[in-house]
Amino acid sequence: MTQQDRNVARAAELDCASLSDALDRLSIAGQCYRIKPCDPSFRMTGRAFTVQYEPATTGDGNVGEFIDDVEPGSVIVIDNRGRDDVGTWGNILTEMAHRRGMAGTLIDGNCRDVALSRSIGYPIFSRDWWMRTGKGRIQLKALQAPVTIGGVVVNPGDIVRGDADGVVVLPRSHEDALLEVAEDITRKESAIRDAIRAGQRLDQARVRHQYHALQSPDYQEAGKQ
Repeated sequence: MTQQDRNVARAAELDCASLSDALDRLSIAGQCYRIKPCDPSFRMTGRAFTVQYEPATTGDGNVGEFIDDVEPGSVIVIDNRGRDDVGTWGNILTEMAHRRGMAGTLIDGNCRDVALSRSIGYPIFSRDWWMRTGKGRIQLKALQAPVTIGGVVVNPGDIVRGDADGVVVLPRSHEDALLEVAEDITRKESAIRDAIRAGQRLDQARVRHQYHALQSPDYQEAGKQ
């Protein structure tokens, strides 16, 4: 397993809340605003394959014709500029992506046919869902170019992590540091839970493990100042 593969596996062990706190500590914008799972049970982790759409200039706009070129394990990241009047993803793409082993789909915009994604367990994260097709209304603009999802710039190969709380993006250039920080935050919060289960007061446990500073850019671990 390569270090990049290990980092995807490490991210999969962390929740979006801890990764969000790590992004805050390192002052990196990576929380995708207003993006939610089509089912709260959905989880996904993988590297981004990016797709950008634009309004169709003819009546036969193309949707989804990139799917055969996506590597298994990828998260398909679709930038439709937050449009809520059309969908960019439906049941045929869901079935094909699921059969080909994609990690999930992330859309700044709408999808449709969510019943199938829920029944087979294929994770889709989007602004919303609505039945109106994008065929003839949008067309492919670019593949594997930088896109913007919920205010976050996503580059091809960035790690994308989604869970019930939403989606975070770990830029490839910062992923090692972000994962180290998120793992540290997870350990500290687990220690707090262990302490209160053992009968310690919450305020004391939080002070001991620096709870209120864990996400701060000014954080310094006690004893290492």
